[in-house]
Amino acid sequence: MGKLSKKSTVSNNEGMLSPYRVLDLTDQRGYLSGKLFGDLGADVIKMETPEGDPGRSLGPFYHDIPDPEKSLYWMGFNTNKRGITLNIKRKKGQEIFKQLCRTADFIIESFNPGYMDKLGLGYSTLSEINPGIIMASITGFGQDGPYKDYKAPDIVLWALSGLGFVTGDPDRPPISPGYPISYFFSAIQAVIGSLIALYSRGITGRGQYIDAVTLLGLAWATGPEVQGLWPTNKQIVKRTGRIWPRPQVRASGEVSYIDVPLIYPCKDGSVKFFPFVEPGMLPSTNGLTQWVVEDGMASETLQYVDWSTWNWQTVTQDAVDEIVESFSRFFMNHTKSELWNGAQERGIQLYPVFTPTDMLEFPQLTVRQYWEEVEHPELGDNIVYPGAFTKLSDGSCKIRRRAPLIGEHNEEIYFGELGLSKEELVLLKQDRII
Repeated sequence: MGKLSKKSTVSNNEGMLSPYRVLDLTDQRGYLSGKLFGDLGADVIKMETPEGDPGRSLGPFYHDIPDPEKSLYWMGFNTNKRGITLNIKRKKGQEIFKQLCRTADFIIESFNPGYMDKLGLGYSTLSEINPGIIMASITGFGQDGPYKDYKAPDIVLWALSGLGFVTGDPDRPPISPGYPISYFFSAIQAVIGSLIALYSRGITGRGQYIDAVTLLGLAWATGPEVQGLWPTNKQIVKRTGRIWPRPQVRASGEVSYIDVPLIYPCKDGSVKFFPFVEPGMLPSTNGLTQWVVEDGMASETLQYVDWSTWNWQTVTQDAVDEIVESFSRFFMNHTKSELWNGAQERGIQLYPVFTPTDMLEFPQLTVRQYWEEVEHPELGDNIVYPGAFTKLSDGSCKIRRRAPLIGEHNEEIYFGELGLSKEELVLLKQDRII
């Protein structure tokens, strides 16, 4: 079996990581890691089972046609990757994987803890083959500890992280996000840890193993609002939903709350506004108040309110409700666009709540050329994608290729780079190794 040369026929990426190769063994929990590496120019080789990655069955699908080659989910998270099929459960597949590891720089995987070790492909084994290899494992709870073997779907991690407790409305049970995002945190951690290990390798000459734990990433994301208030004053932050409860502390030390909306419905969606009265914020609140008055929708309380003397500690809920009612009627009389344009003219801190369509049409993203049109010859169409996660001065962080088809680069890598013969490829395919 010939020796792979990563310099021979790489992915033609040009970027900060273009000298480096990544072997991507992740499922949907870790696709993002490989994509970020690829966006930065690394040669990312996405490995699938011979029948195709299970993520290809995830919708939505191009033109609503369920097909493993038309999953928009797959396409979105696997751009800038080359794709091969390889069954690493079989001994021959493991031998091929080890050969690929010899000239790889990174391995990212998202199997259950211990799975790679059981296959004889754990870090301890692979680092003997390639001492410089950097391996990152993405899991829910990590490689050790009492929870390491527990199932860890998105909803479980969201709940155990504490984020579920503070998400939703106060009068209803906690909720999860509409889109599973828990593993995004550990996928990003895997990339960050791997790049730090790459820097260390430049000094020591040796790679490292990165244990990217989703629960830890989520626990960090709750931030001081959730974590910090308990040790300081034994306060548990609760769900507020669209309402921001402003605390009122009485002389007795008892705390009550005034409820003020953060989001209001308007004619064609929703907008976000809060009547801040702190220094520097008064022009915004006064600006909206004047606009409501001009439109003839202000109650008597709102017409004569003096926001400069407003005190959240003494105001009554009835007064707040009357003002909120005026704001609500005003917003429902305007579209998001009208409110957004008027707010900019009047110096009001008001923001439309965007839909996906709004995002596609948002001039800030359009002018910065964030959206990228990617050609899909197999579909006879071009598809618009979110672009680079960061803008580099040389423009090298970008989408260079669409996501691979099943086994699209088998010949390119196995025959052209690894040195296998076409007869060997036929036999491997017949034996379901590739």
